[in-house]
Amino acid sequence: MSAPQVETIETPELSKADLAVLRRLMDVAFGPRFTENDWNHTVGGTHFLVRGHDGTIVSHASVVDRRLEVAGEGVHTGYVEGVATHPGHQRRGLAAAVMTAVGAFITHGYAIGALSTNLTYYRRFGWVPWLGSTWCRGREGLLRTPEDDGGVWVLPTPGGPDLDPEGDIVAEWRAGDVW
Repeated sequence: MSAPQVETIETPELSKADLAVLRRLMDVAFGPRFTENDWNHTVGGTHFLVRGHDGTIVSHASVVDRRLEVAGEGVHTGYVEGVATHPGHQRRGLAAAVMTAVGAFITHGYAIGALSTNLTYYRRFGWVPWLGSTWCRGREGLLRTPEDDGGVWVLPTPGGPDLDPEGDIVAEWRAGDVW
């Protein structure tokens, strides 16, 4: 079996049909817990996708620009959103191919990568769990987000900062899930 072909494309280059397929893929993968805010977080960046034999998108992840704070310093972060593979196409290495491409993209363009999940799947791609406290910076200052503790993962990069995964990490506020 040959390696899956991963396509890299910016949101404005996606057709309306592809965007509709992506939205349906997120709904199939996550069900009703995938909100309109989640969708808005997923679009706007760089998409990594695998198409099935008929050209339909069957596996996806996107990387959006975010600024996180680590050890009190702002860090240019490639934040991963919308990781999903259609159930009928799982266990074929598609997500692995997508996440390998995502990791290379982040390593060459960002100080760190970050994502929010309760899955340990990402460890095999070099992601490490953030063990420290999670926070959000909003209009009224710092707000603790203890519900996200243990659910944030980071991808260190060779040119990035030294990370202490037991320290604090801060995301800027956004509608919906902060992380």
